[in-house]
Amino acid sequence: MERTGSIRRKAIARQHKGEVMIAGEQLRLRLHNGKLIKDRRYHLRTFPNCFVAQELIDWLVSHKEAPDRATAVCLMQHLMDHDILHHVCDKRPMLKDAKLLYRFRKDDGTFPFNTEVKIFMRGQWLYEHLIGDKNSILQLREEHGVAYQRSFPGCQLIDWLLQNGEAESRRRGQELCHALQEHGIIQHVAKKHDFDDSGLLYQFCINYRRRRRLSELLNESEQDDSEDVAASTQEDNHADSLFVLHKSPPQDGNSAFQSVRLSKELKQVTSGHRGSLNSPQRHSSGPLVQLPSTSVRCNPESGKLLRRHFTCEELFAPGAPLIKRVLTVIGDDLGWGFVVRGMAPCYVQAVDPGSPSAAAGVKVRQFVCQVNGKCVLFLDYRTVTRLVMTGPRTVVLEVMEPLE
Repeated sequence: MERTGSIRRKAIARQHKGEVMIAGEQLRLRLHNGKLIKDRRYHLRTFPNCFVAQELIDWLVSHKEAPDRATAVCLMQHLMDHDILHHVCDKRPMLKDAKLLYRFRKDDGTFPFNTEVKIFMRGQWLYEHLIGDKNSILQLREEHGVAYQRSFPGCQLIDWLLQNGEAESRRRGQELCHALQEHGIIQHVAKKHDFDDSGLLYQFCINYRRRRRLSELLNESEQDDSEDVAASTQEDNHADSLFVLHKSPPQDGNSAFQSVRLSKELKQVTSGHRGSLNSPQRHSSGPLVQLPSTSVRCNPESGKLLRRHFTCEELFAPGAPLIKRVLTVIGDDLGWGFVVRGMAPCYVQAVDPGSPSAAAGVKVRQFVCQVNGKCVLFLDYRTVTRLVMTGPRTVVLEVMEPLE
């Protein structure tokens, strides 16, 4: 009984971390869309993808995310404490309501990609696919006379994992489900049983798509997330999924810091900080394999990056002005150092000159054909990025490079 209580407490703590990650990611996407996050100059240095703390506090209060500035500072400090954001030079552990620059760790490649994050993202991937499945196993079911929305028998989840190549065997599937339960992602509907490959019913504890209010972050009390499980269908049909960057090109705005306006041509952007001094680990940010370090060749207007777009058929047509290359990129602690965009086929949008990818010969405008031997021609950039992020540190890319 003691062990069950201890597991439950750990699951709740991990679940709270998950909620903080989701709330932080939702805030990051809103700030990108609102143009608060952009490249800024300060003391002759350029800091990509950052925001001014004072402007953020203004935004939080004006958008009713916090009743006053003091509460807004507490909310953002909570995100700092959970490694969601940090000072651009890591000189200030506390967020200050002043004209200081801060940045989300997922925007500079310093987000800690540890075991907990991997399992959390695995749970998100399963949730998204189970919710979107036409014949989803998440249904209204009964156990002991009580009806539970979006519940599933443990044995059916194992079957689904095997059918979709997510587990090599039933034993491996059970190990994955036990990890999901230990991290507060799934639970028995009545919270009475550990996961079992049987007809017992389970539910997701986290609704990854539900819009979080930042004020929820300060509520540290241990409470059930049954409201999340029963969230509305309208929220589940929301088009955006987490860990997908919706970034707009930097625009000038009223700020105490000068905003960098990038031209249509590629150019060097100098960054003030490659990675966190405290968290030198690979990150897991969706489409960005590694964001700018010392300097990055980039162009936010990705549609204008390619001189012409090739279809998959044109890439391999006889006489096409392209050359095939096979590149081996050995990632370092910060990742691989390139950004992919587009779909069918994807192409390299940006390369960090000091990164492993640059050393291996990865260049902008290259079309990605294979990742570790898997054909990715007909996949979108999110899927290609996921293959790189969840694969081995050494990535073998087959690319088609346009002849100059």
